[in-house]
Amino acid sequence: MKLGVMGAGLGGMGWKKALEYCAKVGLDAIELPVGCYPGRPFFDPEKVLKNKAAQKKIIADCQAHGLEIIGLAVHGNPLHPNPKIARAHQRAHDVAVRLAPLLGTNVVINFSGCPGGSRQDKTPNWVTCPWPPDFEATLKYQWDKVLIPFWTKKNREAAKEGVRIAFEAHPGFCVYNPETLLRLRAACGKQLGANLDPSHFFWQGIDPVEAARVLGDAGCIFHVHGKDTGIDPHNTRRNGTLDTKSYADVGNRSWVFRTCGYGHGDEFWRPFVSMLKLKGYDGVISIEHEDSLMSVQEGFEKAVAYLRSVIIKEKAGAAWWF
Repeated sequence: MKLGVMGAGLGGMGWKKALEYCAKVGLDAIELPVGCYPGRPFFDPEKVLKNKAAQKKIIADCQAHGLEIIGLAVHGNPLHPNPKIARAHQRAHDVAVRLAPLLGTNVVINFSGCPGGSRQDKTPNWVTCPWPPDFEATLKYQWDKVLIPFWTKKNREAAKEGVRIAFEAHPGFCVYNPETLLRLRAACGKQLGANLDPSHFFWQGIDPVEAARVLGDAGCIFHVHGKDTGIDPHNTRRNGTLDTKSYADVGNRSWVFRTCGYGHGDEFWRPFVSMLKLKGYDGVISIEHEDSLMSVQEGFEKAVAYLRSVIIKEKAGAAWWF
């Protein structure tokens, strides 16, 4: 198992300094942001797609710092009911799928997207329960009329490029847990799989180790994020885990994203790494920093140190059995 970084978190450093920093902390790989929600990319993906010299330079720069390009991140909502947003996010996805193999990777990381509740809606509508009956009709429309036709087409296009699409199962989008991810994969094709990010599973009450088991059995763990979540037991007992307060309102939230090792310790991370290997994933854990209690560098470096210690223990044969 290797360590990498979700590069959008280092975007403020700029290209050169970000690569130098990755080399300094001893990373093996980098996941490059190429548009949509992760923020401004290090480079213009559409220009690079047309420029072989720029492609070679990006690869060479990464190699010079000991970094493998492990994926292109284009987290967006290509199914947004606002046509302008949908077109922009679809275009970014299509560019990423074509650019990925030219930069030496076969993984594009995205969200499944979330349409409106009907053709008349102007904003996304994420359904969390089957009743009142309106919600059942909404789900049928979203899946049968929007999600499945769109991702069936994108599955075919990805297959032509030799690319795999790794969905980050994220609440707020139609794919938010292993069941919905596997449902979309079964309906649309095997180029669709998982970017397994445990942080979004914790607060939903999903065991990421069990998620790794079921997704691994399906052969569709394409990418893994290293991010943790801290659950506040007091706020959760009062209000549950559906929480729309700002992430900055740490003291009142039921949960917040944390640096790896600060939400859960070895009791989770060691079985998680072992399960990934057991199910055939021996690639990169790409660290994503969103801990509001630590600066980017502090949280990131602590995550690197902690996950490296977990990987060392796993390599030493300190096995966990299931």
